[in-house]
Amino acid sequence: MKKFLKKIIDIFMNPAMMILPGQLAFFIVLALFPLLTLIGYIGSNISLFSNAFLSIMDNIIPTEILNVLLPFITESHITGNVAFFLIIGFYLISNGTNSLIVASNELFGIKHDPFLKRRIKAFFMIILLMGLFIFNVLVLAYGNVIVSGLIHLEVLKDVSDSLYSLFVLLKWPVAFICIFLAIKIFYAIAPDERIASKYMNKGALFTTIFWIIGTAVYSIYTSNFNNYKMFYGSISAIMAMMIWIYYLSYILVMGIAINSTDYNMAQKKLHKNEENSQDN
Repeated sequence: MKKFLKKIIDIFMNPAMMILPGQLAFFIVLALFPLLTLIGYIGSNISLFSNAFLSIMDNIIPTEILNVLLPFITESHITGNVAFFLIIGFYLISNGTNSLIVASNELFGIKHDPFLKRRIKAFFMIILLMGLFIFNVLVLAYGNVIVSGLIHLEVLKDVSDSLYSLFVLLKWPVAFICIFLAIKIFYAIAPDERIASKYMNKGALFTTIFWIIGTAVYSIYTSNFNNYKMFYGSISAIMAMMIWIYYLSYILVMGIAINSTDYNMAQKKLHKNEENSQDN
């Protein structure tokens, strides 16, 4: 326990922890707007955003956040100008995951891939990261409210109680497995050289546990929104979400640092054993 606590303290003091989480959180927030614009365009063409859907959205998302996001969803039109800025936007948001790739290479002590190859990988990593973020929002943060709204539909009326109980029962274990596997994949593809997946387990487990704890706290916090609205006004919901995103980013970066520390310690031990064998 003493060695583990010392390792955690060393990770906290790492200069990368002062820079990367904030940078990653910024690009995640930046990613929301081009992503919502794209979703809005697709949804408007398949009549996804009906009045009933928007009514459910209004019930699960704080009004202040919804007022900011809704124009990107309901008024999306892909013109040449918008398409150009979407491409630029997606390029810029990949800076966050590109920084994680560079940081992973430095922490694991491996060489960088060529710029273009790294950029392509960063783009796919931001898609995976946004998928994880959306999963956290829809299933963990607002899952109960969404399911509660859906089971009131006439089609599900007969099984509403059973369906809700089943969701509450399975939400956390299923979310734990899904988040753990997705984060482990994310950590495995971040370095530019292949690292054995066993060195990704500790960081992935750490990140999964603290993501779930942090999201549970955020979910409880937002459910009591009126209690803190009086202190900050209408911007409080946005501030709460920003703090939550920064927390998720910080934990994600810590997981990489934990994996690299575990890997480097194992490599040192391996080299030491090899030297001892040669001496004998």
